[in-house]
Amino acid sequence: MKRIAIFASGSGSNAEKICQYFQDRTDVEVSLIFTNNPQAGVIKRACLLQIPIVFFDKKTFYQTEKILRILQNERIDLVVLAGFMMLVPPSLVNAFHKRMINIHPALLPKFGGKGMYGRFVHEAVVEAKEQQTGITIHYVNEHYDEGDVIFQATCNVDPDDSVEAIENKIHLLEHENYPRVIDELLAKMP
Repeated sequence: MKRIAIFASGSGSNAEKICQYFQDRTDVEVSLIFTNNPQAGVIKRACLLQIPIVFFDKKTFYQTEKILRILQNERIDLVVLAGFMMLVPPSLVNAFHKRMINIHPALLPKFGGKGMYGRFVHEAVVEAKEQQTGITIHYVNEHYDEGDVIFQATCNVDPDDSVEAIENKIHLLEHENYPRVIDELLAKMP
């Protein structure tokens, strides 16, 4: 059985879709959800789905021994970032080289980097008068949004689209594609 750990800091809609996608499978399990935000919406979603939650603070995360030990003890095959706002320390990235992925709500390399998440990305897309935007699923490295691209999907930006309209289009792309791409990556793992 392949085992997934999800890291999330926010509402958890992507984490929920991933959990639901794999919930009836016998070959894949979402084993844990990690969060650094005690107010995160992902907590309620994880509880409803009966997925164990691991809480941690910034100090614990950057002293990665504890987090790494949990991931190794749980025999995690793939670490999935889903709305996780912290830069992953190099020791954790190295321990899960090409086994840690992230989703970004834009077509990288555009609109990526520190501070470019959620609404900030969509505002930048509107301000730049982009005609297309989308999502990027990529491997995690030591820098925000710079890992090798695994998959991208696009959607049109209409001239009258609000930030909220773009956000809704992006959520649809994320929910449709992230679980499927995770499944494809797991299928290729030994």
